[in-house]
Amino acid sequence: MSTEQTHKLFINGEWVLPDGGSWLPVKNPATGEKLADVARGNARDVDRAVAAAKNAFPAWARKTATERADYLYALNRLIERDKERLAAIITAEMGKPLKEARAEVEFATGLLRFAAENTRRLQGEIIPGSMVDEKILIDRVPHGVIAGIAAWNFPLALSARKIAPAVAAGNTIVLKPHELTPLASLALAKLVEEAEFPAGVINIVTGDGPDVGVPLVAHKDVKLITMTGSTPAGKKIMAAAAENLKEVRLELGGKAPFIVMEDADIDQAVEAAVSARFSNCGQVCTSNERTYVHEAVYDEFAAKLRDRIASLKVGDPTHPDTDIGPKVSLPELEKVSEIVAKAVSQGAEIELGGHRLTGKAYDSGVFYAPTLLTHVTQDMDIVHNEVFGPVLSLLRVRDFDDALEKANDCRYGLSAYLYTKDLGRIMRMTRELEFGEVYVNRGGGEEPQGFHHGYKESGLGGEDGQHGLEAYVQTKTVYLNA
Repeated sequence: MSTEQTHKLFINGEWVLPDGGSWLPVKNPATGEKLADVARGNARDVDRAVAAAKNAFPAWARKTATERADYLYALNRLIERDKERLAAIITAEMGKPLKEARAEVEFATGLLRFAAENTRRLQGEIIPGSMVDEKILIDRVPHGVIAGIAAWNFPLALSARKIAPAVAAGNTIVLKPHELTPLASLALAKLVEEAEFPAGVINIVTGDGPDVGVPLVAHKDVKLITMTGSTPAGKKIMAAAAENLKEVRLELGGKAPFIVMEDADIDQAVEAAVSARFSNCGQVCTSNERTYVHEAVYDEFAAKLRDRIASLKVGDPTHPDTDIGPKVSLPELEKVSEIVAKAVSQGAEIELGGHRLTGKAYDSGVFYAPTLLTHVTQDMDIVHNEVFGPVLSLLRVRDFDDALEKANDCRYGLSAYLYTKDLGRIMRMTRELEFGEVYVNRGGGEEPQGFHHGYKESGLGGEDGQHGLEAYVQTKTVYLNA
């Protein structure tokens, strides 16, 4: 095992061998090639990392907001410097087209920049007391050690989304990247080292869920858990956190409806529907999972949609013309295949795709054809279960009431899309559409200054913006008397 292909754990500002002496391979899903071996951490490694974060916390929390911001700005500049290298790592380990990987790096820098800019905006309050000369102070103070768990679909951005607000608010953090895509997080750790963050403020422990994730969320010294991943995994984390009453922020699954009314700009809606479904091979929690189109424009929309999907190019994610890369792994591809097969058995029809791509370069990777399903009805499993792949389900609705009813008939509540020019419908949507994030007359893609959060089984809490940043502090009430 060569040094260049081996990645250790980043704990207390140092690169250390895993306690168990074992490693996990990381493969390129487009080629099947092994990219590297990363340390397979265990509970003792988690103990080391949490202890380092706990020891670093008092000094880090005492730093001024400006001092903490300066470290984040330094890290941000390094990421911008290494944008191309980081994008190439994302593409190699995850299969995301290079142009989308570059956009992910930009989003990561935006998250860091927002956190740095707002360290001094974590403001307290002064309230008149009930006694003479008394003031009641509501202070905001950091929690302590944060456990961050990132998903595989945005390996760099999700790491930044956890790290930036946590340390901006004065906390320290132990991050577990997903075992399928740890290399971008480890590359980020090298930049953390170069930015000269104090030892122990940011720690990266690689490994799988049972060996690293479970002991990390259950650790008695972890005060808050922030996790992005599946709803079943989120429920397990919430149950584990209950043992010590930890605070939990969960960004989980989605089943976004994409509603197109008869007054919509059809060409724009088609483009947005395709982008929101097929970007990152459909592996986005905010993806367009079910497209509801008004019956008056259904046929026109369906014809243009079919042509646009058929034009998508699937292949080498490093090629500039590629629109869709591979699925992240074979098990993930098999899940999509099973969901499509079930939909067909329930009456859906495959207009395009519906199969794994094979032949030539496809045989080395895990590629799934862009898929369009029609004759989909509300009672089918595919309308209610997250697909997380390049499969667009098209449904017909009678009117706006029908669209709202069907959209809300869902256990998830993360993101939704609406195309209409009717202000009355938009106002109704704000009251009646049961989703935490709605894109009106535009495609997807949250912004660092927004607030990314869901309802129902899409999670608890939220990420980004001032509301997301404030989750990383707790209030302390002081009754102040001379």
